[in-house]
Amino acid sequence: MDAVVHTDLASFDAATHDRLAADPVRNTIALTSLDRVRRLPATEHPPVLITFHDNGEVVGSLIRTPPWPFQAADLPLEAVDLAVRTINEVDPGAPGVTGPRERSAAFATATGENFTESLTTRLYRLGTLAPPTVEGSGRMATEDDVELLGAWRGAFLREAVPEAPNEGVTEAMRSSLRLGNGHVLWEVDGTPVAWAAASLPHAGMTRVGPVYTPPEHRKRGYGAAVSAAVSRWALDQGAADVLLFADLTNPISNSIYQRIGYQPLDDWAEFWWKH
Repeated sequence: MDAVVHTDLASFDAATHDRLAADPVRNTIALTSLDRVRRLPATEHPPVLITFHDNGEVVGSLIRTPPWPFQAADLPLEAVDLAVRTINEVDPGAPGVTGPRERSAAFATATGENFTESLTTRLYRLGTLAPPTVEGSGRMATEDDVELLGAWRGAFLREAVPEAPNEGVTEAMRSSLRLGNGHVLWEVDGTPVAWAAASLPHAGMTRVGPVYTPPEHRKRGYGAAVSAAVSRWALDQGAADVLLFADLTNPISNSIYQRIGYQPLDDWAEFWWKH
């Protein structure tokens, strides 16, 4: 087996796009991350793009969009050692890996790094949407809401993944809105009490997240309501697969998502190196 490091997205797309799009549920993070890279201006930190080949056939891939960890959903287990050797050459500063548990754990172990499991999640797919009855109403966020979205995005990251980079969140929200992603604010008497986002559909797939309710507004159903509202937006955009990740350490959110129609698919894990 051989590894090829791609220096431009066009060559990586030529080798992998049809492969990734053929399984948009498993490859949800890679597809949405790469779509964002295509549609945003070039940055000083280009993505790391690696394909794995066996007898001339592409059998897997591994990507990273800095500052985030590697995405291992399409990494074959038999390519893990080769992947580690390759990233040690081209991206030794990578902070970690995320993906389906078996693949991400194998990759993390093979690096020889000291690591911590920062996030354990379950991937869900929407079946029949069942919006809850909750006071208030949802509305689409606009650029006038960017400061609020940035503050809530930062609060979400500090709470959910303390290891994650937490800089430039306001500009990230502005870019997300300009890209056409859906951001819904749930309001009660004109006051925003919860927020949920969803990516613009790609390969028939949309992923919901983040979903955030400030502590003072929790336990009132707002998170379920705004999740259902942004899921409806995704369906209206033509998504066939509406996905989301839920933190397995939070049984409340997992039960909420299932009540509004989401069905469990697979468990994922994220590991960050202890540098």
